[in-house]
Amino acid sequence: MKETVVSGIRPTGQLHLGNYFGAVTNFVKMQYDYNCYFFIADLHSLTTHPTPQDLHGYVRHVLVEYLACGIDPEETTIYIQSDVPEVAELYLYLNMNAYMGELERSTSFKDKVRSQPDNVNAGLLTYPTLMAADILIHKATKVPVGKDQEQHLEFTRTFGNRFNRLYNADYFPEAFAFNYAENLVKIPGLDGNGKMSKSSGDGNCIYLADSPEIIRKKVLRAVTDSGPTEENQAKPEAIQNLFDLMKIVSAADTLAHFDDMYNKMAIRYGDFKKQLAEDMIIFNTPIRERIEEISKDSSYLRQVAKHGALKARESAQRTIKEVRELIGFKSF
Repeated sequence: MKETVVSGIRPTGQLHLGNYFGAVTNFVKMQYDYNCYFFIADLHSLTTHPTPQDLHGYVRHVLVEYLACGIDPEETTIYIQSDVPEVAELYLYLNMNAYMGELERSTSFKDKVRSQPDNVNAGLLTYPTLMAADILIHKATKVPVGKDQEQHLEFTRTFGNRFNRLYNADYFPEAFAFNYAENLVKIPGLDGNGKMSKSSGDGNCIYLADSPEIIRKKVLRAVTDSGPTEENQAKPEAIQNLFDLMKIVSAADTLAHFDDMYNKMAIRYGDFKKQLAEDMIIFNTPIRERIEEISKDSSYLRQVAKHGALKARESAQRTIKEVRELIGFKSF
């Protein structure tokens, strides 16, 4: 029997190359080897109070881009979190056994308190219990997460094991981080610092839906320096980031050519960035065209969302029925 994998993404905008190489390509591989549930976490996004128009648009964006990247609704279950009300019901039950002190110790909660002191809502505090509900509702054992989410997986194991003890049942399995480190690619941004991230601004990201014109503008504006001052010197972070991007989208001989030019102090960043932009466009074009094609087919998107909700609810309803019986909710 295949192990169950669960992963969700908050609908906060379009997907970029970092999302694609850091997560989505691995989702595409997983769907053939595991029982996968990939959901769009619109309930989680309510902590930031999006407008109804923005929320619907962002959910649609993610659904379209998941499909365009190769996630197959026939091989896996793609669904919208709010289409499965059993998640919210399990969230309520888990909250009854989650303690204030442990939730306040959540690193992500403390970070949010510092970064948005005017919006410290209960949803932020109980984020770990909603994430646990997402995972436990399908009794998943593997969750693809980054280092920053591993504490939430610890919470999930804590809440699941606590439920098992309280109701004297070996019911919820323990979920652990899905380890695909050998396939993990860290995608740098264009601003010269760290990874590609929407939080650093649109200029830092190459989105999967970006047009060739937008890609050229972004890459040509990427941070560089005045050039190497000696042969074979180590590249500073901003320059290494651009070479790392070229390694992903360009041919090996192209990368070797510009690396050699850098080492000989003969590189012209304008030529380098023009080549990088054109190679990014070549890489991105099939995905962008597929995004545009799928975006026009609203009936297909409705069909995928409905089909995914039915499959996800079949699993979730089974769990909730058994959980209610264990708790003692029984019909007279």
